[in-house]
Amino acid sequence: MDILWLSEDEVKSLLTMEETIEAVEEAFKEHGLGKAQMPPKSYLYYRKHNGDLRTMPAYLEDLDATGVKVVNVHPANPGQGLPTVMAVMILNSPKTGAPLAMMGATHLTSMRTGAAGAVAAKYLARKNSRVAGIVGAGAQARTQLLGLAKLFSIEKVLVADLSLDRCKALEKDCRSFLDVEYDISTDVKDACDSDILVTTTPSRKPLVKDEWISEGTHINAIGADAKGKEELEPGLLHRSKVVVDDMAQASHSGEVNVPLTNGLLAPEGIYAQIGEIVAGKVAGRVSDEEITIFDSTGLAIQDVATATKVHQKAVEKGIGTKLSFL
Repeated sequence: MDILWLSEDEVKSLLTMEETIEAVEEAFKEHGLGKAQMPPKSYLYYRKHNGDLRTMPAYLEDLDATGVKVVNVHPANPGQGLPTVMAVMILNSPKTGAPLAMMGATHLTSMRTGAAGAVAAKYLARKNSRVAGIVGAGAQARTQLLGLAKLFSIEKVLVADLSLDRCKALEKDCRSFLDVEYDISTDVKDACDSDILVTTTPSRKPLVKDEWISEGTHINAIGADAKGKEELEPGLLHRSKVVVDDMAQASHSGEVNVPLTNGLLAPEGIYAQIGEIVAGKVAGRVSDEEITIFDSTGLAIQDVATATKVHQKAVEKGIGTKLSFL
């Protein structure tokens, strides 16, 4: 039997943000309906190298798709000419367990994370949101904006990063799909005067102060994806509707992990999982005044759903390399 190999470039050629949003929304819905199997990520920590390796398996029952992603996070990699995040995805047959495809999943990871933010904003942000704020001008900022641009009429983007050069590079890159007004700054506060605020940093101390956030704001907290990371002041969580992607995973590696561990947030302070909202079990935003927060840790179901879409298109188009397996 053969296994289909898809390179990063091939995955990029096959995957659109519109399709990724559709796949991720359906994955969230299955999760909310209890039709997904997904243990929390498992981690290996390489402390002397300031990095980690994660394995992420999942099964979506209605889609009948399963697989596992192996992904690293090494924040110092850009200094060596490597991406912070690199990933490989394996899809298997739920019927036999046989591997169907293996693909480079670094771009896929970035796209599905951007799509997750877009889906969350669809249900939690004000419908008339026009100003997007970005804290952290790295690679993930681009796909976050790309996702939002597909669902909202964004007219202005506020970008804050320690490096103005990174801010300028992000603006230049994003103008290819979102040619609007950009204001760049090294002060996080300057990005907070937004309708939708996205935080995409690896910070281990709060960057966004409670007092900077106005009523009606929606926040996609993307950066906290491992134990000890946090980007928002705990006080902000107390006056917000907090929605997580997965309760178990967010509790040990999401934005809520530090406040929960330190007793600054009770489990009852978490409103719902995003899948419950997408599935229609609970309401999303109910007023223009409430502050909403989406705590995104990144779920294996997002990877499986998105990779399945890529695999289907690759087979249809005859793209990829067949490798002998058995």
